[in-house]
Amino acid sequence: MSDFGLDLRAVEEHIAGDDETEFDGGIVLGILDGTTPPEEWIESVEAGDVLVLCVEGDVNQRAAGFAREIKDAGGNLVHFRGFLVVSPPEVDVDTSRL
Repeated sequence: MSDFGLDLRAVEEHIAGDDETEFDGGIVLGILDGTTPPEEWIESVEAGDVLVLCVEGDVNQRAAGFAREIKDAGGNLVHFRGFLVVSPPEVDVDTSRL
């Protein structure tokens, strides 16, 4: 067998380099039923969190208090199977498999 001269340490540094996306937030699970003030959802997304909210009722009515502000700030809202996924601008939601 021949020697490849492969430097695994350099490969790891390259993979973990500047191209890595920073994600400072967390994932917040909740219920969107009108009991949580819209400002709390907005603050959570502004802090970098991704919301996964189980929608109880009409999604348009329940999200009316924060959806426009999130979209205007560059965030994403995706309604999928009774859940609303809300992410900050730096986190993309891939819907290509839906």
